[in-house]
Amino acid sequence: MAHASRPGLWAFVIDNSVLLIAGTVTALVWANTSLASYEHVSHALHFAVNDVGMVFFFALAAKEIVEATLPGGPLGSLREAAVPLMAAVGGMAVPAGLFTAQVMLAGRPELMPGWAVPCATDIAFSYLVARLIFPAGHPAIPFLLLLAVADDALGLLLLAVFYPSGPLSPLAFAALMAPAIAITVIMARRGIRSFWPYVLIGGGLAWTALYLGGVHPALALVPILPFMPHAERDRGLFDASERELPDTMNQFERWWHAPVQLILFFFGLVNAGVPLGGVGAGTWMVVLALLVGKPVGIVATAALGVRFGLSAPGGLRYRDMSVVGVAAGIGFTVALFFATAAFPAGRLLDEIKMGALLSFAGAPLAIGLGRVLAPRVGG
Repeated sequence: MAHASRPGLWAFVIDNSVLLIAGTVTALVWANTSLASYEHVSHALHFAVNDVGMVFFFALAAKEIVEATLPGGPLGSLREAAVPLMAAVGGMAVPAGLFTAQVMLAGRPELMPGWAVPCATDIAFSYLVARLIFPAGHPAIPFLLLLAVADDALGLLLLAVFYPSGPLSPLAFAALMAPAIAITVIMARRGIRSFWPYVLIGGGLAWTALYLGGVHPALALVPILPFMPHAERDRGLFDASERELPDTMNQFERWWHAPVQLILFFFGLVNAGVPLGGVGAGTWMVVLALLVGKPVGIVATAALGVRFGLSAPGGLRYRDMSVVGVAAGIGFTVALFFATAAFPAGRLLDEIKMGALLSFAGAPLAIGLGRVLAPRVGG
């Protein structure tokens, strides 16, 4: 995501997801000091934040996925992207399998809907941690970014397929989604440059299609973004030069980057308020699946790809991949969203949410592991 220049403190707050952390901390303190008032407010805001506001969070993730598939992008060449893509699949499959195994061994089938929660990677925080560990230009950073983008793409698919927001209605979905995409394509062909018609008309129809069709409406702009006018080539993930591009998709990203950070404040506020007594078996299942399953899955599948003749990007070493795997175990935002989609309010949701929050322990673990394995040496 190309971030426009901003002065000092505001730039730090916006570009480092400080508002999300502030909302999360506020929610935790509030829920543990006045649970009744917290639940009243969070319940009142839940729909506006999770079903409407998060549309724009997932749209920005979709924007990175679309651009990554353009010529010059990390997904533009399957040969170059093969090992990170395999690692992304392994980094989702192994945590899901580890969580499922724990649920079965513990005899807690009521926790099974949370199997996809440890599949998540919070791209923003994982990227920030990677920048603290690896020097500029180290191949571990683009490896992590590509892995996280692929993880986001697969995560959106899991959310749409396995976590319906209500009874599925394929007819209602198709009846509204088809014109949503058709109108978007027509607007693009007629050269409409402003992103607002795409958001309000195409996105509005798509949101209604998902809502009435039983699919989570937060994904409303995901099928619209690919049809917006966009650059012909990718400049690279987080490339600052994108801030100058005049295409519709980059206009959309520049306008919504800061508001989405405010939305994430409210997302943390609405979803992260868990009583500390909410820690339970589900908490540790999520933490173990993320902080152990992620690095194991990433390294194992990357090694399998190399074994079959593929090349690790930039000669990346397995020790570096291990550090990346732990950093990718920070599920946080996306894991919280999956948790709220998987469980109704109550004890089980609290357990799983706490696991998503505690996955932030992947940050100091990755930094410590990075120092032990000394990735800067020979990097």
